[in-house]
Amino acid sequence: MLAITGAAGFIGSNLLAALEKASAGPIVAFDILDSDAKRNNVAKRRDVTWVEPSQTIAYLAAHQSDIKAVIHLGAETATTATDRDAVFAVNVDLSKALWGWSTDSQTPFIYASSASVYGDGTLGFVDDLYPDTMAKLKPLNIYGESKLAFDLFVAEQVGSAAALPPQWAGLRFFNVFGPNESHKGTQASVVSQMHPVVARGEPYPLFRSHHPDVSDGEQRRDFVFVDDCAAVIQWLLANPNISGLFNIGSGQARTFLDLAKAVHAACGKDFEPSWRDTPESLREHYQYFTEADLTRLRQAGYTESFTSLEEGVTISIKDYLAQPDPFR
Repeated sequence: MLAITGAAGFIGSNLLAALEKASAGPIVAFDILDSDAKRNNVAKRRDVTWVEPSQTIAYLAAHQSDIKAVIHLGAETATTATDRDAVFAVNVDLSKALWGWSTDSQTPFIYASSASVYGDGTLGFVDDLYPDTMAKLKPLNIYGESKLAFDLFVAEQVGSAAALPPQWAGLRFFNVFGPNESHKGTQASVVSQMHPVVARGEPYPLFRSHHPDVSDGEQRRDFVFVDDCAAVIQWLLANPNISGLFNIGSGQARTFLDLAKAVHAACGKDFEPSWRDTPESLREHYQYFTEADLTRLRQAGYTESFTSLEEGVTISIKDYLAQPDPFR
């Protein structure tokens, strides 16, 4: 039995679908189905036992011999969160508890980190495991700080004589997009937020650049299709000898103009750019460039190609967002 936290969320629900398609067997899923959107994310799934997140450690302890791996995707993901203690309680304290359980029970442990740990990107995007290198990173929000804090904890455990899970992997996800994002509201990807506006034939203004060296719309991000994230997790499950901290992105930075053109093309609409000022509250923390360095992932043996931005956007819109039932 696989144990998955955050299983009704964006990446979690897509992973459930991928595992079901691969006949991966029974799953225990930890999440709160507290909205229609999250319930719809997983309404088609079968052979899943749902457990309240507050019961996670107790359930794992009671079913220790049945758990084949823990995939920890549950988190407080709002990049605008201001309650540091609340964010760290979920993203650091619970993660440490699951790491400890996985170590004691000798169960593989895969967890979601985030590219937000890289801050403004001036120090690069290399998934370095050394604590001294990691400590120099400066995330731009509390969410990123919490993800870096747990990565540092893992690095310290690995670098010491401490016991470890038999397999461990931290996944620094970049700008993930795809189906099953509606529950995220304003935290959903630009693809999901742009689609309904463009489909109605209305303009969707992009953020102007407030950087002297970057033109409007030329802000670049590493957009990665959610199916590729699920594929990496499945690869790790199939290769329990592989551990490490890995960037998960396409490896290619693309502009928001590229993204907008892809959305318009998938909707069958002509594209004419329009602009809006980036809100003052976001400018200090705005990233103008992200791009995953995939060297370590490739060196570990992952050879699959990543979905292009255009293909991922087309699948997301035509197969899901534009359908009467947009849920996977």
